[in-house]
Amino acid sequence: MTLRQKRFTAGRTALTFLTALGALAGTALVGAAPASGLPGGTRIAPGVVYEQFDIQGARGTAHGHLLRVDLTDPHVTLDLLYPGKVAARAPVSRLADAQGAVAGVNGDFFNITETQHPGVEATGASVGPAVASGRTLKAAVPNGQRFGPALPPGTSTEDVIGMGVDRRARLDDMALDGSIRTATGSLKLGGLNQYALPVNSIGAFTSEWGVVSRVRATCGTDTDRAAPCSGDTHEVTIRGGRVVSTADSPGGGVIEPGTTVLVGREAGAQELRKFVIGQPVKVRHRLVVAASQVAYRFAVGGYPVLVGGQPLAGLDNNTSAVRSAVGIGGEGKQVLLFSLDGGSAYRGLTIAEIAATMRTLGAADAFSLDGGGSSTLVARAPGASAVTVRNHPSGGVERPVPNGIGVFTTP
Repeated sequence: MTLRQKRFTAGRTALTFLTALGALAGTALVGAAPASGLPGGTRIAPGVVYEQFDIQGARGTAHGHLLRVDLTDPHVTLDLLYPGKVAARAPVSRLADAQGAVAGVNGDFFNITETQHPGVEATGASVGPAVASGRTLKAAVPNGQRFGPALPPGTSTEDVIGMGVDRRARLDDMALDGSIRTATGSLKLGGLNQYALPVNSIGAFTSEWGVVSRVRATCGTDTDRAAPCSGDTHEVTIRGGRVVSTADSPGGGVIEPGTTVLVGREAGAQELRKFVIGQPVKVRHRLVVAASQVAYRFAVGGYPVLVGGQPLAGLDNNTSAVRSAVGIGGEGKQVLLFSLDGGSAYRGLTIAEIAATMRTLGAADAFSLDGGGSSTLVARAPGASAVTVRNHPSGGVERPVPNGIGVFTTP
């Protein structure tokens, strides 16, 4: 059975919890075993509770920070934190305060460096699909172009966690469906605001992208991120439904609203060379979801580690690291935002231990987010107007990231 089939057919596993002993700060989830409810916690806002606790991993004691979000409370909701453009980064605390979130955690893995392509600018754009306030921002890069640890078997860069307009959180897949139509025919769209395009494809860049150079989109291959940049590229700018300019190589700078820049590589570049100034062109794109017919309010990439109460097969249980994750319980109405301490006094957890920990905490489904120096969990103190970083980021300060999951409340 594939991961996608499991996602649709697996029933929610009923978990039995044991009452934890001792004060919250001293509570330990021993060995990430499937038992232990945590008492107390600090109420951040209606429907939002913050907790912290020790976790006994195989390689020592980790310290976890948790936000429990109750979506049955009509005053709380979730949305994407991001800096206003896909190819941009900012610390989670700054993103949360700028958007008015009461709490949040970092999001997807991203294009953080370009050491293999000298002279090419790292975009800072995330790996997977992204949806903010119901608006599609981007699609997923090819699997071989992702940054981060190896994907578990059966998962892909198209995996997301999100919340629908029905206010239920869920795991899903989001694939790009798009076309470029002219008077002479239709071409398939291979990418949307992505830092890496499939070989032989054409990608679209919109005003959501930002000012960063689009050259990186033509570097690497579908299976090798470090492969050289393509020597066969072409770019076409569409405004008002017509071609207004062309170029032999991808450019950068502001893309105005109502403008779409098409970037082609190899066979895609050859097709774009046929376009001429003034030619009518219609570009269409959308993200097609696998698991639900409900529209998404927000979605962010990463990869599943727990589905229907069961850890995915093949999860790594050797490499301990500082990590962030998000869990779903209560048939989509209970969301757990989780991050580990990166301070020198604590150890990390393996991906397998993360899956077990999220199940222990009450999740039926769980999703790994970016980790290491990106792992950041923020929350307001009761009555405060700005968030505070609750965990200890690995580098001692917050790392700028492309997105996160924000918790928002209304009066």
